[in-house]
Amino acid sequence: MARIAGIDIPRDKRVVVSLTYIYGIGRPTAEKILSEVGINESVRVKDLTEEDLNKIRQEVTKYQIEGDLRRETQANIKRLMDIGSYRGIRHRRNLPVRGQNTRNNARTRRGKVKAAVKKKK
Repeated sequence: MARIAGIDIPRDKRVVVSLTYIYGIGRPTAEKILSEVGINESVRVKDLTEEDLNKIRQEVTKYQIEGDLRRETQANIKRLMDIGSYRGIRHRRNLPVRGQNTRNNARTRRGKVKAAVKKKK
């Protein structure tokens, strides 16, 4: 496996797909990185030379990825909770943040159904 930004990317996949294994790099960003470096998107990772990998590594360092991006995202959520905004309150209560309905759905966010249990007499 080739290592880029501390992440082992799959060798048998195309480079553009393998780069998406890095948190913070999606398909459009991966395509942009490869066009900047001048590598064809359809090439497999195992066919890349060490020089090509180094060019990709250099280009990837220009983006905020992995740990830094996760930390910033968590800091943004914490800031929303601290200032007491509507979105922050929704985060704190573990409810959908972006205006979704909660009457029937939102099971992913709210968790498993807590059914009321009747006591036997």
